[in-house]
Amino acid sequence: MSKDFLLALDQGTTSSRAILFDRSGKIRAVAQQEFPQYFPEQAWVEHDPSEIWSSQSAVIAEVLAKADVSSRRVDSIGITNQRETVVVWDRKTGQPIHRAIVWQDRRTADMTSLLQSGGHAEMIREKTGLLPDPYFSGSKVRWILENVDGAREKAEAGELAFGTIDSWLVWKLTEGAVHVTDATNACRTMLMNIHTGDWDDELLSLLEIPRSMLPKICGCSEIYGECTVSAVDGVPIAGMAGDQHAALFGQACFESGMAKNTYGTGSFVLMNTGDKAVVSKNNLLTTIAWRIGDKTEYALEGSIFISGAVVQWLRDGMGLFRTSPMIEALAQSVPDTNGVYFVPAFAGLGAPYWDPHARGLIVGMTRGSTDAHVARAALEAIAFQSCDVLEAMAKDSGMDLKELRVDGGASRNDLLMQIQANYLQGRVVRPKVTETTALGAACLAGLATGFYKDRVEISDQWVEDKVFEPDMDQEVVREARKKWKRAVKLSRDWHQDDDQ
Repeated sequence: MSKDFLLALDQGTTSSRAILFDRSGKIRAVAQQEFPQYFPEQAWVEHDPSEIWSSQSAVIAEVLAKADVSSRRVDSIGITNQRETVVVWDRKTGQPIHRAIVWQDRRTADMTSLLQSGGHAEMIREKTGLLPDPYFSGSKVRWILENVDGAREKAEAGELAFGTIDSWLVWKLTEGAVHVTDATNACRTMLMNIHTGDWDDELLSLLEIPRSMLPKICGCSEIYGECTVSAVDGVPIAGMAGDQHAALFGQACFESGMAKNTYGTGSFVLMNTGDKAVVSKNNLLTTIAWRIGDKTEYALEGSIFISGAVVQWLRDGMGLFRTSPMIEALAQSVPDTNGVYFVPAFAGLGAPYWDPHARGLIVGMTRGSTDAHVARAALEAIAFQSCDVLEAMAKDSGMDLKELRVDGGASRNDLLMQIQANYLQGRVVRPKVTETTALGAACLAGLATGFYKDRVEISDQWVEDKVFEPDMDQEVVREARKKWKRAVKLSRDWHQDDDQ
């Protein structure tokens, strides 16, 4: 039977999805299932790893049934996932010893502040390309070892396994036979040296994490093992990349200087820097774009913690509209924000500020402010945050960005994309297939098995859908961004000041 399809598992922050692609990169079927979010304390965010697995396994079966495609026609599986989220489980039982601590979680802010004040920041930056921040996995692992009864002893005895969500899914798909991660997920843990490509003993010692817990680091496009679960029994797992790296690949940003922005729960801007790990002087991250074969390519990244999540908050927390797409019509009902600025620092601020103590605020309100103004200010905040990152990226790379390729759920909002083009003062290009995260994972798998011959074949499949050109006066843009930065300044160190 011919192998006509690639299956992408896209395990996100709020839902698990499975997408079946044909050889031309077109979507044959999609299945999606949301899973619960847990907030046990202020600024803590958790997932149940068992619920992640049950939702992911359910959509695997569902997407094949929807497409009426046998798993025997699936060439291979590519996995892409929410990064930095931590699972620690017992090697013998396969059971997690604690809920997964999610990338948004801020509980280790004091721990990472101590790394900064203790003079370790430069060493961490030099080896990992990252800043000491609770966003990354290392401090979360240490927290589990210090706060779950018996965890430290079990870890020292080699009885516990750690993994980001990719590792957890591969472990479950192979029923515990394979414990691996890929270079893109590993480089987000604050435990990997991005220059040597291996776990770093100095970092492990600093965070008191036993090496025996860690998965083997593999490339992004190779056969890691075969599935043994019934729905996809015998199908090889052949592609793996963190969601933002997979999106960069799916957007065919294969040349140095090409950039993409994914608008999901957060927004993540990545620029390909080729075989050079560019050291940022503007608070961006240096990260691995992907490792294929023996070649590692790098990227600059700006991570924005709250993007689409602000729309969810306006929907669920404030009740301004019933469904997320309705924000576009509400925001479009007014010509501007009437002076309202919204800084959605619900989980602190990411790049280029890196302030875990910042908190969200809405400023500039008057009696004339309406829900439409707040909705439009929320969309503008998404665009402003991306501009802050892109401005830093231009300084670091020495290149003015002429085009930004966009994807993710919010990229379907035409008003937001036009606002982004205006404040960026550059072209914003949306492809026909906006599921580029899943597509990237599928293409990485297809490269490993020979389903695709090379990157040129993949690049030829990328087709633009719509281009947004700036149509706002530059002086208006400058003034708006100036006021935005004033609002950001007001939001900073808010939680820290409250504690003093």
